[in-house]
Amino acid sequence: MNLARFAPLAVFFLAASLSLASIAGPSEDAEAAYTNGDYATALRLWRDLVQQGDASAQNHLGVMYRDGRGVQRDDRQAVEWFRKSADQGNAEAQARLGAMYENGRGGLVKDDAQAVALYRKSADQENALGQAYLGVMYANGVGGLAEDDAQAVGLFRKSAGQGNAEGQANLGVMYASGLGGLPKDEAQAVTLFRKSADQGNALGEIYLGAMYGNGLGGLPKDEAQAVAWFRKSADQGNAEGQARLGVMYGDGRGGLPKDEAQAVAWFRNSADQGNALGQVNLGYMYEKGLGGLPKDDAQAAAWFRKSAGQGNAQAQAYLGVMYGNGRGGLPKDEAQAVAMFRKSADQGNALGQTYLGYMYENGVGGLAKDEAQAIAWYQKAADQGLAFAKDAISRIRGANPQLR
Repeated sequence: MNLARFAPLAVFFLAASLSLASIAGPSEDAEAAYTNGDYATALRLWRDLVQQGDASAQNHLGVMYRDGRGVQRDDRQAVEWFRKSADQGNAEAQARLGAMYENGRGGLVKDDAQAVALYRKSADQENALGQAYLGVMYANGVGGLAEDDAQAVGLFRKSAGQGNAEGQANLGVMYASGLGGLPKDEAQAVTLFRKSADQGNALGEIYLGAMYGNGLGGLPKDEAQAVAWFRKSADQGNAEGQARLGVMYGDGRGGLPKDEAQAVAWFRNSADQGNALGQVNLGYMYEKGLGGLPKDDAQAAAWFRKSAGQGNAQAQAYLGVMYGNGRGGLPKDEAQAVAMFRKSADQGNALGQTYLGYMYENGVGGLAKDEAQAIAWYQKAADQGLAFAKDAISRIRGANPQLR
């Protein structure tokens, strides 16, 4: 894994930590019961309170239905309770209802603009969760917002300053990448990821694991630690954590046995949630017939397409290969292959760069034969250690000494 490029920021639901104002009586008792895992008691007390129209209790019932704690998981019920609470001005519920719109859950049509409106209402009340979620929307430039990393950093900082794990994790990403006017500071990123992870936040756990896996931010390279943090995230049902844990099983790293069947199981869990990393890896396992799967180019192409559609550079390269060879039920279309390779290469993916170089070297896919361009792309891939690209450069220069 290479954290030089972070995956796009995304909203991750917190399944455990509920913040309540200190209120004497049933509300306080409900909070204590929930914290202690006595969901039946918490549910009974909050249900009594919602009969009185209590907005905070409505919000917490929504969380219980969303996460399936003490009740059968039911996103539609969650939306209903979040809406009742949000309509009374509850800032936490406004943020959570916004997240349901952003992710198209609970029978809602995915609506980033509506999510932004709700996040802003929440953030305007200085709610830390609303601030973190609104910051994500600015960082990604969605929901009608212009991409604005400085605005995102400001919101993440406000959220993290209140101890919010989501804000801490996302602020850490900005430090790790040096975005939004921040200096690139991987040590500060690690500090923030750890604060977030120690609260059980799935995003913080993933990024702390990745820092251990790559030995960044002053941490020793420790893949066993990486696996431990990925597992914590995966066990919460986090799709990115599941995909990363699958990679470790597939490679037999971090003290894990090489277990391709386990890898497939984690990739499928992740892919079924729409995660691009899980999708591309599941597609690869189908392409190669690994982990107990039949070799199935049509399934591979379908998963590559889903992942590539989310901008995953590796999937774009793999999908380009399928188009270039007319595999997986796709028509042979070298121009489409070039388009996919270019998208991948422009993100710095070594495989995409190599294939784009190959297309220039051979003048296919609508490209004029251009060995200088081929060498330029091969060199980018070679600089990342791809042996085929190095060999291709030597081959071209051997035949054409004038190309240096």
